[in-house]
Amino acid sequence: MIVPRYRIAASRIPGAGQGLFLEEAVSAGDILTAPDAIDRTWRLAEIENSAELQALAHARARWFEDRYTVSPEWPDECYVNHSFQPTGLWHLGFIFATADLAADTEITVDYRHLLAPGEEEGFNDALTGEKIVGYTWPQSLAVSTRALAALIA
Repeated sequence: MIVPRYRIAASRIPGAGQGLFLEEAVSAGDILTAPDAIDRTWRLAEIENSAELQALAHARARWFEDRYTVSPEWPDECYVNHSFQPTGLWHLGFIFATADLAADTEITVDYRHLLAPGEEEGFNDALTGEKIVGYTWPQSLAVSTRALAALIA
């Protein structure tokens, strides 16, 4: 579920297609998206051993440890694009505003939190040209927890 008012429009990130944009200002640390209607998670090995789940790899996101959702029916959350300087912080399925954000800001997250450890995204970061490679679970948790603590301190 997306908490603030928003719209879907052409992304300002080259090659990204559509993006999710705020329709109202939010404060640093505000929740931008929250999990809802998640009926199950799978271990990565379960996904890798299922042709049906592998075919939905584009709809896979890590939530914690080696547990992932596969949600091809995700509504507008799928328009949150990647950035190494994101406007949103992915932490255990929630996205928090990384700063005070004005209306018309595009919501982005660092996809390294969503990928399997060592997994490479099918495209490079649009700004830096760097590969996007999934964090290990301890890296993801440490990075997002420190960032969240700094936001709410």
